[in-house]
Amino acid sequence: MSLAHGYAARSADQALAPFAFDRREPGPHDVGIDILYCGVCHSDLHTARNEWQNTLYPSVPGHEIVGRVRAVGSAVSGFKVGDIAGVGCMVDSCRTCGSCREGEEQYCESGFTGTYNGPMFGGENTYGGYSDHIVVDEKYVLRIRHTGNLAAVAPLLCAGITTYSPLAHWKVGPGQKVGVVGLGGLGHMGVKIAKAMGAAVVLFTTSEGKRADALRLGADEVVISKDPGQMAAQANSLDFILDTVAARHDLDPFLNALRRDGAMVLVGAPEHAHPSPTVFNLILKRRTLAGSLIGGIRQTQEMLDFCAHHGIVSDIETIRMDQINQAYERMLKGDVRYRFVIDMATLDQAA
Repeated sequence: MSLAHGYAARSADQALAPFAFDRREPGPHDVGIDILYCGVCHSDLHTARNEWQNTLYPSVPGHEIVGRVRAVGSAVSGFKVGDIAGVGCMVDSCRTCGSCREGEEQYCESGFTGTYNGPMFGGENTYGGYSDHIVVDEKYVLRIRHTGNLAAVAPLLCAGITTYSPLAHWKVGPGQKVGVVGLGGLGHMGVKIAKAMGAAVVLFTTSEGKRADALRLGADEVVISKDPGQMAAQANSLDFILDTVAARHDLDPFLNALRRDGAMVLVGAPEHAHPSPTVFNLILKRRTLAGSLIGGIRQTQEMLDFCAHHGIVSDIETIRMDQINQAYERMLKGDVRYRFVIDMATLDQAA
């Protein structure tokens, strides 16, 4: 075992604080990674504060990890010491169910093992990227081909794949008109990726103040979703909508914007359920309402390569490790454009 240092929540009502714990030494198939940067996801906050009622304490969050390989096991073939590598939302799965065999490990029928908070259906805790190093099986480690600005690459490991996966699955591309609901950590990635795929992008936001930023990020049009007139003007015009909002809201106005056979996919995870949509908004136009969860390892690598090719990274604000509790409060207020990333070189200063 090797001693790791990080930040952990010890209960739902305690701030994150320095925490030391054991990591395993790399086995034959393992990659040991010194963590350079770790993105801050809203899921980290949900977990630290037990808002989903499933947290294993102590909890070391963080599943948007970019680091440098420090050690490789004897059977590892895809990485060498010194490589830049990434770790996303999962570090294992059953590997035998239909979903795993098809490269869709995020839908593992036994429940994938999260980078933090352990297996989905119970088991030994796992500790995430708010720490100085991590050890992960090679099969769940990603290759980072971006050069420069590695801090801004980190959020691709969750926000990037969460938006890329449904856009790719529903075959978004040239000639399509695509809506993105919300311009936060997920939404701003959805705009960038959908635009790079060749679609015309409409950004739906409740804030007029986000118009200029949405256009800068690549949106072709911005709609203020609380304006009934602007929403009515979008009726039956969109091929696909990616809803990234993590707060309870009415889905019907967006469903009305879909063309016949259009699909609306939810990727935000609100604490409270959305109101049920009107059935006729679905059946009269054969519209689809669906959900999507991150992506498998193969598709996550595909996303990273796509983003590297198109020069896509996240818009970030870098923070010190000891600023994480303030960052959580700012995140709740929407006071970040658009993702916090922890510079793990500051961990020693924080501890």
